[in-house]
Amino acid sequence: MSDALRWFAIGTFGLLAVATVAGIVGFALARSDKARAVAADANSRIRAWWWLAGCMIGAAWLGRPALVPLFALASFMALREFISLHRTRRGDHRALFLAFFVVLPLQYVFVALPWYGMFAVFVPVYAFLLLTARAAVAGDTTRFLERTAKVQFGLLICVYALSHVPAILLLPGDERANVALLCWFLAVVQLSDVFQWVWGKALGRAKLAPTVSPNKTWGGLIGGLATATAVGAALWWMTPFSPGRAAAFAAGCCFMGVLGGLVMSAIKRDAGAKDWGTSLGGHGGVLDRVDGLAFAAPVFFHVARWVLGQGL
Repeated sequence: MSDALRWFAIGTFGLLAVATVAGIVGFALARSDKARAVAADANSRIRAWWWLAGCMIGAAWLGRPALVPLFALASFMALREFISLHRTRRGDHRALFLAFFVVLPLQYVFVALPWYGMFAVFVPVYAFLLLTARAAVAGDTTRFLERTAKVQFGLLICVYALSHVPAILLLPGDERANVALLCWFLAVVQLSDVFQWVWGKALGRAKLAPTVSPNKTWGGLIGGLATATAVGAALWWMTPFSPGRAAAFAAGCCFMGVLGGLVMSAIKRDAGAKDWGTSLGGHGGVLDRVDGLAFAAPVFFHVARWVLGQGL
């Protein structure tokens, strides 16, 4: 474990301990039903964060052999949630089998090898074309474009985009340093979401997109982005960047994370669902937790790769 990762782990678990105590006290002091509901929601989220942080830091300590399978599992669960929320037909089943048990594992094998060239093009070129052709061979033309587009979008977000998180280990530099950079990226994007929730509860009035995500407010957005960007700048020592550049990367990652949350919320609303699942207490499903990461990771990875000298 590098010094950066060790201090990150200490800070993370220390912050969770403080949040746990604050949540218990807040629930005990709550006097109204609304206040108790907010405190209970916060405590449920904090309990889930203990498990999430423990799994992530444990995998980071073990390095690539653990990080790649961990995100492959997250992709599998996220893709399952995405597909389960949409209607499929018998003609989709073999294409879906290939998506889950061939395309998804191969994408993460390319990350593990590492094989950047195939990792970058496998899903958007080969998988998209071949899976669409396989669906066509099944002979079911009912809503064909709609059905295949849903499978492709699910693969794009849940597999291709999300696989860019462990791909941060492919960036130039020592792998232990890249593990710390990966943890920095996760912390910034996830804290942005947490701080948006906190600031939204404290100051939020004007709704950001009430028909898409009723709980998001302009106050939460501005406060969350500003706070997470400041945290990203303060943690610059976990990155190969200067404090100013770390702040710029953090702001960009947080902005993309907000867009990801809005897009995936719009898809949920269209499907008539509030959450993608119930596997993470207080957070909904896995896809509810990784939607921002999926939008931020490809942008961060390719811009960082360019900045660090390998080109786009």
